[in-house]
Amino acid sequence: MTVLVVTGTGTGVGKTVVTAAVATLARDRGVDVAVVKAAQTGAEPGEPGDLDHVRALSGVEELYEYARFPAALSPAAAARLHRRTPVALGDVARHVGELAERHRLVLVEGAGGLLVRYDDEGSTVADLARTLAAPVLLVSEAGLGALNTTALTLEALANRGLELAGLVIGSWPANPDLACRSNIVDMEILAARPLAGAVPAGAGHTDAAAFRATARACLAPALGGTFNAHDFRESHRP
Repeated sequence: MTVLVVTGTGTGVGKTVVTAAVATLARDRGVDVAVVKAAQTGAEPGEPGDLDHVRALSGVEELYEYARFPAALSPAAAARLHRRTPVALGDVARHVGELAERHRLVLVEGAGGLLVRYDDEGSTVADLARTLAAPVLLVSEAGLGALNTTALTLEALANRGLELAGLVIGSWPANPDLACRSNIVDMEILAARPLAGAVPAGAGHTDAAAFRATARACLAPALGGTFNAHDFRESHRP
């Protein structure tokens, strides 16, 4: 059994699509998967959320969301705004531990970036990963400014003793500019390993069959849900 935390260098970098891709590849190999989203922000109750997108793309049905806030803010700020009790990451960690007893892979998708606050005490996805002793799959973007946010997030992971499972670009443009192309070299230097993959922009808007083919081509899965650099095929580098 494996727990893998999926987080990003910020919001809107493609974490949900990467989570769905990892889930798709794991199921493709007969791995039983559950997906957890500690808090969903920016979605009204009853509206489709990130986990609904994961279900549509991957076919995973074991999906758990612990809190939802309409405001597109950090979970802590949204809870204050809506006068709601913040999500308790300790409770989430305990439930993830229980899920890990029943599933070979549990994917835990964070909200926003690694250090986004979930409560007024400052609990973050980094704290959740440390409690779970889980490796972190980091999703970044390509383009001007991406290197700094990636470097800072990798530094934060290292400073907290968290294992980097891999670095993925979550939305690789169809026509990458010079900054995007040069990012590939620099991000591999920052991560001290080859990229674990790059998901094309728009992949999350395809049907499940097309998405499965994209996931197979663009990510480097090792059984159990973590990534192994040597499994990433050069022919599929961006």
